[in-house]
Amino acid sequence: MDVQQEEIIVGDLPKGITLAGEAYGNKTWNVLGHTYLAKVESASSFAWLSLDPSGTGVPPHIHPTQHEHILVLEGTYTLYLDGEWTTAGPGDTVRMPMGLPHAYYNKADDAAKALFWVSPAGQLSELFDQLHNLTDPEEVVRRSALLGVDFLPAGSVPGA
Repeated sequence: MDVQQEEIIVGDLPKGITLAGEAYGNKTWNVLGHTYLAKVESASSFAWLSLDPSGTGVPPHIHPTQHEHILVLEGTYTLYLDGEWTTAGPGDTVRMPMGLPHAYYNKADDAAKALFWVSPAGQLSELFDQLHNLTDPEEVVRRSALLGVDFLPAGSVPGA
């Protein structure tokens, strides 16, 4: 008996490879000193490579409808996770469930690099499109709130 094989497709995630030095769909963003390269984009997940020079970071914020993860590739990140400060280095995976206040900073002397991803994808790619080359932090906060990322008020987290 001949068994016919069918390709199984789950969601709208296209098969393929995003090469190491390339961005998926050629999407690259500059967001307040960070360089983000899209790696995967679908309704179920969105991933990007984050290149973080020394002294950069993302202040405390919440993704109310997305889980976020970080796989640290190079360097050390200082992280705020729901009231606690900690660090993560190469090979570590950081888990930030939806609704958890979190922040990350590269306080080391050298650049850091990490793979970030969220699920579901939400409107984060669209937000990065809007934040690309934007230099006004207040406008970053305003636009973020419209597309599913809520920044905590400045000064509300000691050490941030």
